[in-house]
Amino acid sequence: MESGAAAAVRRTRPPGTRSNGAPGAEERGRGDGEKEKPAAGRRVLREGVAVALLLLFVLLLWALVRLSVRQLVVGRPTDEFGASRARKHLESITSFGPRPVGSVENEVLAVNYLLDQIEQIRASTAAGPHSITVDVQRPTGSFSIDFLGGFTSYYDKVTNVAVRLEPKTGAHHLMLANCHFDSVANSPGASDDAVSCAVMLEVLHSLANLSTPLHHGVVFLFNGAEENVLQASHGFITQHPWAKSVRAFINLEAAGVGGKEVVFQTGPENPWLVQAYVHAAKHPFASVVGQEVFQSGVIPSDTDFRIYRDFGNIPGIDLAFIENGFIYHTKYDTPDRILTGSIQRAGDNILSVLKHLLMSEKLADSSQYRHGNMVFFDMLGLVVVAYPAQVGTIINCMATVATFFYLGKKCTLPRNAGGRYVRELAYAAALVVLSWFVTLLSVLIVALLVTLMGQSMFWYSHFYTSICLYGAAAAGKMVLIHTLAKNLYYGGVQRLELGDLFFDVSLLLWCCGLVYLTKKGLCSAYVPMMMVAFPLATKLLLAPDFRQKGASLKYSILYLVGLALPYVHLMFLIWVVFEIFTPILGRSGTEIPPDVVLAALVTLGTILLSSYFLHFIYLARSTKWLLAGLAIVFTLFLILVSCGLFFPYSADPSSPRPKRVFVQHTTRTFHGLDGEVEQKDSGLWINSFDYTAMKHITPHIPEINDTVRAKCPVDVPFCGFPWFLPVKFLVKKNWYLPAAEVSPKSPLEFRLLSKQETEWGMVKLAFQAKGPSHMSLYLLPHSGASLSSWSFGDGTPQYDLGGEYFIFYSHGLDAPAWNFWIEIQPPQSADASEIEGMISLAISSHYFFGEDQLTPDLDTLLHRFPAWSFPSYWVSTYHMYRY
Repeated sequence: MESGAAAAVRRTRPPGTRSNGAPGAEERGRGDGEKEKPAAGRRVLREGVAVALLLLFVLLLWALVRLSVRQLVVGRPTDEFGASRARKHLESITSFGPRPVGSVENEVLAVNYLLDQIEQIRASTAAGPHSITVDVQRPTGSFSIDFLGGFTSYYDKVTNVAVRLEPKTGAHHLMLANCHFDSVANSPGASDDAVSCAVMLEVLHSLANLSTPLHHGVVFLFNGAEENVLQASHGFITQHPWAKSVRAFINLEAAGVGGKEVVFQTGPENPWLVQAYVHAAKHPFASVVGQEVFQSGVIPSDTDFRIYRDFGNIPGIDLAFIENGFIYHTKYDTPDRILTGSIQRAGDNILSVLKHLLMSEKLADSSQYRHGNMVFFDMLGLVVVAYPAQVGTIINCMATVATFFYLGKKCTLPRNAGGRYVRELAYAAALVVLSWFVTLLSVLIVALLVTLMGQSMFWYSHFYTSICLYGAAAAGKMVLIHTLAKNLYYGGVQRLELGDLFFDVSLLLWCCGLVYLTKKGLCSAYVPMMMVAFPLATKLLLAPDFRQKGASLKYSILYLVGLALPYVHLMFLIWVVFEIFTPILGRSGTEIPPDVVLAALVTLGTILLSSYFLHFIYLARSTKWLLAGLAIVFTLFLILVSCGLFFPYSADPSSPRPKRVFVQHTTRTFHGLDGEVEQKDSGLWINSFDYTAMKHITPHIPEINDTVRAKCPVDVPFCGFPWFLPVKFLVKKNWYLPAAEVSPKSPLEFRLLSKQETEWGMVKLAFQAKGPSHMSLYLLPHSGASLSSWSFGDGTPQYDLGGEYFIFYSHGLDAPAWNFWIEIQPPQSADASEIEGMISLAISSHYFFGEDQLTPDLDTLLHRFPAWSFPSYWVSTYHMYRY
């Protein structure tokens, strides 16, 4: 509020001037000689009305998003897919317990169950028009992949159960449906991925019982080594004879537990696949935004989709459950947490899409439909909108032209002569962009303060506290900046024209985003297109009423109604982002401050949602109560957070939020150049997979403290520890408690078979290793030496982010010894070669199951971990050699 004296001073100023020399409010509002409308005729909004409208609008749309997410099956489920039978399959598969590759549970019990169920389906449908062929494949192979910084994978006799369903007359073209029945250690793997295999069994049953023969065949691949970084799918697509006839695939995966399965990847290209999903899916749920985000590499995960795309050169559709990722890959991933409605909708969708594709002529000659991408997205799970990317470009261009025509027309008005409107638009746009950066910086400072106070991840079990703290800070900062701009830069005059101006700024900035994404060829440009087209159309329709009556209640309500469709979709996308990334921040390592990431996401969401709300600040009479309310909320939650009131983790059975910890009981042996043991030790090696490290564990287990933090020697491969995957760049804080030596009943046997110098001056070393089903090989060339070739993958060494080499090995049952060779370019200096050798090689063995998985020391430590933690455990060994 301003004093009467200040108002009197402003009334005596010459038109078009202001105390700081900037163009005055009168100059912006009208041209020379143009009369201002009476205040009674053109109203501004009361602060309470404006805040109430916006809050009601946001809460109503958010409720619609939440309702659509919870409504698993829209309409009546089909009778073709039996969710109850699929649930029985799920419970049977998970009853075997964790199913790591090489375990009896995975290689025998799960395989026998699948074969028994498939045989029952084949026997019951033998008189029908289809034939069923079963093949148990146990492939051996190797490939390199740039996942997690890059490493090489080698597999030996892993298991695939392949089922071919086709007309009895045969089929030349096949669809592929893929799931995996293996699981990570210490997890029953209900959602990842037993439920998908249960769904596939029931889909196989439904298709086999069709009375009308299919036009094409389908292969149901139950692969038994996906958790070992996509090994079994590679074995099928590169080695199985049926793979040559596969024209497209559907992959069923999970990044969470239950909920809706979302289409988050398609292609490459082949828009006919998206069209098939849109046409046939009973309960569609898809987003091209998710596809482009996932394929950007921001999400540290991968699926078999990548293998079929990169090594099989076939297109496909990738579906995954994404809800409740907090318990993904933990002991809590049990069948009872997967609703029958989730199974029903997944089955309805997979069955209907497969039936459509198996009757489609496009599958027979998909090459002519290959080119181009599709824009696709669903609206609240009710309908999927899909159109070719070329059509999307035309629509985007039309929205862009309409925007610039609208803004250009304003530039030609008499009162905007001399480029006045362009200057004002540029100043206002600069102010908005500046407010974004200042807001982001301010909220990140708050996040850093919370981190420095030791309260990181306070939101992990209480997500909405992050909205109350970081969201209130972001919203308050933006409102404050624009309130100051209105009162100081714009002279404090409540002008309706300022509201109009800042609507134009939001429109312009969204249009710039539209132009940029369209130019980059991204299909997700449809989001800014919607945020341009709908608000522009709404503004044009309401313009006469706004000119006559100003910001009336009726105008405000109709304006928000016009924004409802793009805003509800934007809120849905924001929900997806937080649903995926919030749990990921609980397993993103000790080096990435999660509060900074989450605060940035909350701020980005606030900026996006506030875009067309900004001009309400200029249409409202005041913002003091709004600022006061946001300041109170922010201050209150900052105090509560600083007091440590919100504990990150929870052992609540209905909604667990466990802290993830890896614990290995390991024995390390270091050999010198002469082969003699130089050092040997044993201990319990502990990794925290979130930023809080051992802060919350130490009060329960005092021995795990900073005095036993493990250092990383640079002269030994992978810091001298038995890493299961190459994630040391994410998990740099480790703890090592001395413990008794481990004595596995199936110890690692490793030896050098031969050493020879080639005619090119290289040194070729051949080795043999025999050990448990999971082993890791680490290579560190010494200074001056380099690795030139090896027997893995395509023969070209693939190093990780740190310049070392990581080879991941696994095998099924009855695998022979692992033989491999490496070829080294020795150092140019003979002295260096004699003293330091050419390379350090380390090999570790991992015992994920059976009698070797647990030791007395490990068992004692595990029982001391608090209930809200999830320690994934196993026994390992580490042997290092120099050559």
